Parts: sequence; structure tokens; C-alpha cells
Amino acid sequence: MDNFIEILKSIFFGIVEGVTEWLPVSSTGHLIITNEFFKLEVSKPFWELFCVVIQLGAIAAVPILFFGKLNPFSKTKTANERKMTWSLWFKVFVGVAPAAIVGFLLDDFFEKHLYNYIVVAMALAVYGVAFILIEKFKRSRTYRVESVYDISYTDALAIGAFQMLSLVPGTSRSGSTILGGMLIGVSRVASAEFSFFMAIPVMIGASLLKVAKFFMTDENVISGFEFLLLGIAMLVSFIVSLIAIKFLMNFVKRHSFTSFGIYRIALAVFVLGFFMIAR
Repeated sequence: MDNFIEILKSIFFGIVEGVTEWLPVSSTGHLIITNEFFKLEVSKPFWELFCVVIQLGAIAAVPILFFGKLNPFSKTKTANERKMTWSLWFKVFVGVAPAAIVGFLLDDFFEKHLYNYIVVAMALAVYGVAFILIEKFKRSRTYRVESVYDISYTDALAIGAFQMLSLVPGTSRSGSTILGGMLIGVSRVASAEFSFFMAIPVMIGASLLKVAKFFMTDENVISGFEFLLLGIAMLVSFIVSLIAIKFLMNFVKRHSFTSFGIYRIALAVFVLGFFMIAR
């Protein structure tokens, strides 16, 4: 019975990850908050591994949904289109570089000092306000970049610099990159797509780093049941992500991110209030 309950929890965590990885509300922040209410009965090292590697399931939805746009070998593309696709990939790796370097150097520091409900709540609130203000500022303005293919290398590096902010739990990787893109004149749709594409190498690298650090400690082992929990959560997050990505891409074409800003602020107030009372 206990194992069944843990499996149900892993399914729930997969749903939370699949939804929040793509919406600008912070998947890591939501996993930390969710674990406070529905604590997964695993070791602390495995939980830290779980929070990162589960995102691989969500990331797997990106190449499935955007295969045509991301495939530089497609025979249906012209030579110029294949060249544009390769250029897009190069820009993605340029954008990934800042967060990859900082994350590699400061991963242990962030994990030790920032993975708590206070930091999550503060990040949720700050970026919630930022979304509202930026949407208000940009409401009557046009964007200079409407297509992801038109993002320059300078734009890619700037968006990548904003992605570094997402190393703080509660910030949101997609939120920080989309906000950054909008600030420098890249449309919501182009910023969202570029954010999704950057997620592929970012999360593969982050997961490999976390797995390597996990097994570098001799006492860290993964039981068969823990492996099952992680596999279930990844599969669920993949399935849910297929729906969440489609929803967000349709949403950004018709609506602003103000509603997400309001949600972030409301959640921050709830988190601070709940845990201050509970503790």
C-alpha cells in the first residue's frame, strides 16, 4: 500500500512538472512546494536528483512537437532553410552558454542556500510583478523580431544572460527567457520557442551533471523502486508537456502574460503565509 501511494505521488509530480516546466511559473519552485505537502519518501540526495532529471521527460516533448523546425536534415527543406535551421541551433548553444557556465560553477551553492520556500516565494512575487509591468509597458509597442529564425546571435546571448536568473528556484526558466526576449524586442511567440529550444541542451547538461555528482558519492545509490518512481514521473511529465506546450503557444498568440504574473504573486503570498503559520 505504501509503495502504491508513492507511485501516485510520482504521477502527481509528473503532472506538476509537465505543466509548470513550460508555463512561466517555475517548475522547480512548484516541485519544492508540492514536496512540502506530498513528500516523496525518498532520500534527500535522490530527491535533489529527482527534481532535475524529471525535467528530461518534459524536455523530450520539444523535439517531438517542433521536429520539423529543428531538423536540419529534412529533405523537404530547401538549402537555405537547412542553413537557417543550423544557424538556429548555433544560436541556441550561444544562448545556453551563460547559464551552463554559471550553473556548473555554482550548482552546489544554489542547492545548499536557495532551495527553500522563502526564496521560491520571493522569486515568484518579484517576477510576477515584472510580468505585469513589462506587459503594460509593451502593450502598445511592436517587436522588432517576430520569428525565431530572425533572432540574432546578440539576441541569443542576451536571452541566455536572462536565463541565468532561472538558476534561482521560483524564477522560471521559460519565464526569465521570455521576459528577457520581450525586453530586447523579441515577440512572445519567438521568445517562447527559443526558450523551448534552449531547454534541450540545458536540461540534458543539468541532468548529466546531477547524475554524475550523485554517483560520485559512494553512499548514494538508487533502489529499483526509486528508479521506477523517476521513470513514471518522467513519462507523465512528457505526456502532460505535449499538451502544455501546445496550450502555451496558442495562449501567447492571443493573450499577454499578465494573468501569469497575478498567479505568481498570489502563490507567493500563499506560500509565505502557509509556511510562516505552519512553522
